[in-house]
Amino acid sequence: MAELRPSERRGDPLVALFLTWFLPGAGHLYLGRVVPGLVLFLVVEGLFGLGWLLSDGRTFELLDPELRGPLATLLTPEVGNLGAMIAQIRVVGYGAEMPSPFPRHMALGGILCALSGILNLFVMAHAHLAARTPRSARPRGLPPALLTGIAWLVPGLGHFLQGRRLRALVVGGLLVGFFALGTWMAEGSNLSRERHFYYWSGQVLLGLPAILTELVSCRPPVTGELVLGDVGLLYACMPGLLNILCMLDVHGVAEDRWLERSGVGGEGVPAREVSA
Repeated sequence: MAELRPSERRGDPLVALFLTWFLPGAGHLYLGRVVPGLVLFLVVEGLFGLGWLLSDGRTFELLDPELRGPLATLLTPEVGNLGAMIAQIRVVGYGAEMPSPFPRHMALGGILCALSGILNLFVMAHAHLAARTPRSARPRGLPPALLTGIAWLVPGLGHFLQGRRLRALVVGGLLVGFFALGTWMAEGSNLSRERHFYYWSGQVLLGLPAILTELVSCRPPVTGELVLGDVGLLYACMPGLLNILCMLDVHGVAEDRWLERSGVGGEGVPAREVSA
């Protein structure tokens, strides 16, 4: 793929990416895209701030005491919004020494904080690609980061919008099907960050199917022995992790097409052919 001349580049892609990781929108400001940068900052940090308010900043108190430590939060969705996560740890840490009742909207607050981290991953991808897109280019179509976000939100929909309908059907059917099967086997015990902090982090990567199921079910209590509980927990978490690969697939194809329409692909270097 052809390299851009320095005069055509907005900035260094890695600098834009890491700035965004620490402060949402900072990468866009670095690239001279002030309005998008400010809007993205308000949206991402607004989600985190609202989540902090609803949970009183106590999300990481859900971790088992023996798991609390400097590296404990690196496997949580909040790590995508690294600056805010570090601020939360420094301000409130893992809670007071004496336990106290959680706020009424603790679960919703935790979901919103997690969503801010996931959303910022797509903002990072957008900043990285924006730095590699010529200043004069005005490619049409949905930006790759938006398509990738759609692929997270509704598994298979990103592939569908790319015209890859068979793959969309397979991805959506298998991932949602496995999640539904796991939730049934676990009798809904998987739908709680308090019970399964790390498994929940993988599960939320499935997007709306996992989030809506948790909100609608109101996290059913465990009232007896769960014969298939551990197996169901694994089945419910696995689709979220597999959805990462599906999102990468969508983003890779979308990025190739975007750069080709931007004239970066160079003569005789078309976007890679894709099929179902």
